[in-house]
Amino acid sequence: MVILAVDPGSKKCGLALVSGNRGILRRSVVARERVGEVCRQWSDLFPIERVLVGGSTGSQAVVSLLERELQRPISVVDETHSTERARLRYFKDHPPQGWRRWWPLGLQVPPEPYDDYAAVVLAEDYLASQALEA
Repeated sequence: MVILAVDPGSKKCGLALVSGNRGILRRSVVARERVGEVCRQWSDLFPIERVLVGGSTGSQAVVSLLERELQRPISVVDETHSTERARLRYFKDHPPQGWRRWWPLGLQVPPEPYDDYAAVVLAEDYLASQALEA
C-alpha cells in the first residue's frame, strides 16, 4: 500500500510518499502553492492508494486542492504531537554530529525545515493502524 501524506501549513507543506513494504519513497517540503503540482507528479509515478492530510493549520484548503488535482477521496487525520515526533524522526535519520550528539534531542531543532517528517509520521501511523486491524 502506498500512502501520500500531507502536513499542511500556512506557507509550506510537508509531503511524504510511504509504502508499507518499501518505507519512505519520497519526501519533500514545498511551498503551499506547489502542493497540487508535486502531488500530481508523484501520483503519475506511484500507485497511491490513500491520501492523508493532517487536520490542523489550513487543512481544509489543502483538502479541496488535492480533491481537484488528484480526483480521489482524502482522509483528514489527527496530527496531535506529530511535530515533536517528526523532530525525533529527523534526528534518527540525521544524527547530530560533534558536540551536538551529547545534547538532548528534545532541546535541539533541526537545521532545516522538517515538515516532510511530520507527513512521514502521519503515513506510518496510518499504516500501523491498518496492520493492527488486519
